[in-house]
Amino acid sequence: MSQAKIVDTFSECFKMRYSRILITAADLELALIAANNTVGFATSIIMCSAEAGIEKILKPSETPDGRDGVIIQIWTKSSSKLKEELLARLSQSALTAPTTSIFNMLNDGDKSEPIGKLISYFGDGHQKKVSQFGKTMWDIPVMDGSFLIEETFQMGKGVAGGVLILIGNSEIETLNATRDGIKALQKSQVKAITAFPGGICRAGSKIGSKYSFLNESTNHKFCPSLKESIKDSNLPAEAKCAYEIVINAINIDELKKAMGSIITALKEDPRITKITSSNYEGKLGSININLKDLL
Repeated sequence: MSQAKIVDTFSECFKMRYSRILITAADLELALIAANNTVGFATSIIMCSAEAGIEKILKPSETPDGRDGVIIQIWTKSSSKLKEELLARLSQSALTAPTTSIFNMLNDGDKSEPIGKLISYFGDGHQKKVSQFGKTMWDIPVMDGSFLIEETFQMGKGVAGGVLILIGNSEIETLNATRDGIKALQKSQVKAITAFPGGICRAGSKIGSKYSFLNESTNHKFCPSLKESIKDSNLPAEAKCAYEIVINAINIDELKKAMGSIITALKEDPRITKITSSNYEGKLGSININLKDLL
C-alpha cells in the first residue's frame, strides 16, 4: 500500500460567527428531516446567506428531553446576520417540522439573542414562558400539540474554511476514498461541520476571476480537464480527479482535529495520491494551518 503524499502547504482560514442548535423529535427520522431542512442551501457564503450543517446525532440519553436529537451549526459573517438566519431557519424549517423541540447547545459564546422569545410571537398571544428540562423555554401551541424552544441562543466566534483537497487517479476511487474521509471525520466527534453536499465539494473555488463581476471562480489549478492546457496546474500528470472538503469548527483546535482525522484516515490509502490545500497569500484569511503539522 503506497503512502499518500501530504503536500507541504497550508490551509488559509478565517473567523466567522456560529451557533450550535439541538433539534429533537419523536424519532430520529423526524429529527433528521427537520435538521436537514433547517441547514438547507447553506454550503458557502459565496452565494448562500449562511453556511450550515449537521455536527452529530445524539441518543435520547444525551438530550434534555430524552428524545432523539441532531446538533446543527449555522455560520455567518456577523452576529446580526446570524440572528436573522436563526430566526428564519428555526421558525420556517424546525418549528414547522412534526414533533420538534429546539435547544441552545453553545454555553460559552460571547453574545446571546432571545431567538426563542422572538419566535414565540407566532403563538399570537397563546404562547407561554415555561421552565422545563432545567431551562427557560417557550411553549407555542401548534397543530400537533406544543412546540418548545429555548428562550436564548448563544453565538460564538469560530474558525471557518479549513480546506483539504484529495487527489486521485480514478474518479470513482477518489470519490469513495473521500467519502471514507468524511466518515472518519464524523467518527471523531469533533465540534465541526462540512457544509457542502455529503461533506464533499466538486467545484472548489479560488479568489478572483477574469470577469470583473465575479469575486470567485473555478479553482482551475485542480481541474483535470485543464491540466494539459494551462501552465499552473497543481495536478500530477496521472490525476483524474480532485475533491475538496471544507470544514468549519468552533475553534482552531477542533478544526485541526477535524482535518487531522481525515489525513490520518487517508494518508496511506492508495486511492489518494496527494493530499493538499489552497491558499491565497492572506487574501482569504489570516489563520494558517499547515497540513504536515496535522500528521
